[in-house]
Amino acid sequence: MTPLGDEPPPAVAAAVFGPRLPQASRYAEVLAQAGVQRGLIGPREAGRLWGRHLLNCAVIGDLIGPSASVLDVGSGAGLPGVPLALARPDLSLTLLEPMARRVTFLAEVVSELGLTNVQVVRGRAEDAVVRRSLGLSAMVTARAVAGLDRLAHWCLPLLVPAGQLLAVKGASAQAELDAARAALRAAGAVRAEVELCGVGLLPTPTTVVLVTMGSTGPGRRRVGG
Repeated sequence: MTPLGDEPPPAVAAAVFGPRLPQASRYAEVLAQAGVQRGLIGPREAGRLWGRHLLNCAVIGDLIGPSASVLDVGSGAGLPGVPLALARPDLSLTLLEPMARRVTFLAEVVSELGLTNVQVVRGRAEDAVVRRSLGLSAMVTARAVAGLDRLAHWCLPLLVPAGQLLAVKGASAQAELDAARAALRAAGAVRAEVELCGVGLLPTPTTVVLVTMGSTGPGRRRVGG
């Protein structure tokens, strides 16, 4: 059995992380060891961190333009924010997390990996004070945080006009999107669609619901498929 933290990176990791592959490998080690010990990652996840977590998160950068500001809501153990910051050093990332122990972990990871393009903020996306302090971002990411209806109300107000929410989802993404269209429209979205990232690169591409915010306020146009 492979010891915790000793899972080797797959060959494709070099293409995804480039010169930051050593930092990505160190992050995998931290998740498999301290992440499990401190309850941020389940023990069963330690042996499948690369395919299920690091690469799965990093490839959503395909949907993000150059030098964008990105807010990762409910960052938890740093997913998808940390892999995204490693794969895309041109991005400016803020990891938003309400739980103190997770914020401590994230700050340690950012320091150890030398991620100068990342800051960690404690708070909740729905908190008005937090929203004012953060300002608006071009992109907001969320993974395993909440359903799309709640994400709409939490995340869309954090976007600049025409900004986008990238909600990492699973196989039922289309059904969840169809059920949440009214909530998305009410929150100001003008378009929402399911995208696949890492096609031809990962054995199982990452499923993302890509939601685009309106430019002049809630409810202006109908959310389309």
